[in-house]
Amino acid sequence: MAIDYHHLKARNFAPVHQQYTVRDSMLYALSLGLGNDPLDTTALPYVYECKDGNRLITLPSQAVVLGYPGFWAREPDTGIDWVKLLHGEQRMRLHKPLPPAADVVGYNHITHLTDKGDGKGAIMVTERRLETAEGELLATVQQVSFLRGDGGFSQAGGGQPSDAPLPALQPVPEDRAPDFTDTQAIRPEAALLYRLSGDYNPLHADPVVAKAAGFERPILHGLASYGLVTHALLRQCASGDATRFRALDIRFTSPVFPGETLVTEIWRVAGSSTQYQVRARVLERDKVVLSHGFAELA
Repeated sequence: MAIDYHHLKARNFAPVHQQYTVRDSMLYALSLGLGNDPLDTTALPYVYECKDGNRLITLPSQAVVLGYPGFWAREPDTGIDWVKLLHGEQRMRLHKPLPPAADVVGYNHITHLTDKGDGKGAIMVTERRLETAEGELLATVQQVSFLRGDGGFSQAGGGQPSDAPLPALQPVPEDRAPDFTDTQAIRPEAALLYRLSGDYNPLHADPVVAKAAGFERPILHGLASYGLVTHALLRQCASGDATRFRALDIRFTSPVFPGETLVTEIWRVAGSSTQYQVRARVLERDKVVLSHGFAELA
């Protein structure tokens, strides 16, 4: 079954009401490795109900897992070859710092369907507005998915529309070394922990599904590596102050496997004190796995 442009663009997503607690915020941070070092007191505010009246801090990237409608691409009416779906890019702008616990609502809709051609796949952009239960906007999240098995839909069935893609992300400077470098070890069970935040795609847990998708073993969620980069930015460029985080757009260029080491490289944007370009590579394979990153801090 091929995807139908009009049917997919008109897909109705019910508002996703979610109540998350301080326990959920701590579990999210733990799944990204905060607390791996029991003597690292800078990580404690994210994973421990702090003493002396200090409140728990929420990692800004947690917004990408809130109000999430689930792995709906598996549903038969979508026409999507979901086994071949890959998370291609993630773009997020935070409008207010995330509270450690809250009642939120996610409003999801598909904004772009771009046909790259028969045998070349398609690109789908799903946008989510994350609001408090009272209607205050917390974050705008865009997920760019590569539908590797669904190219050519605009040529099928008498011709269907195909949207122009989002503005392209820019590569990092190649003519100078990064201004900051951050190294993080990824725990072997990281994907199994991270999926408890709401993304139960079996690609990240089941070796049989991973092999069917062309991978030697289950891969780490793209959004988990996104969270790792977010934390690296806070450590290196914001003195750990999560309230300064504003935006991060990045491309997932190659899979990351649990148990590897992620090295995040950060360049200051010339003429700006708040903008940065980012990429990340796996140390063991010297492989770039996230690229074309753009971050903004207050």
